[in-house]
Amino acid sequence: MKTVINIKTDLKLKRDAQKLAKEVGIPMSLIVNNALRKFVAQRAVTIEAPLIPNAKTAKILDKAIKDIKAGKNLSPVFNTAEEMIDYLHR
Repeated sequence: MKTVINIKTDLKLKRDAQKLAKEVGIPMSLIVNNALRKFVAQRAVTIEAPLIPNAKTAKILDKAIKDIKAGKNLSPVFNTAEEMIDYLHR
């Protein structure tokens, strides 16, 4: 037996999901049903938030990214573990 669910969701989220579903060739109902099945099977909802570093960590990451872009403070590429060990001993 099938039924209809009416839910409220963000308009942009709905449109983005519809666009992606169309791109991959699956109906929106499949996405919603899959989410509901997963919820029932796992008896859990996973909500993830992006990790946001604190000010000190952000400063360190910014410096590391600048160094990488400038090619600074990088070790060379090693072909063997022995090459790496020799490099570390120098």
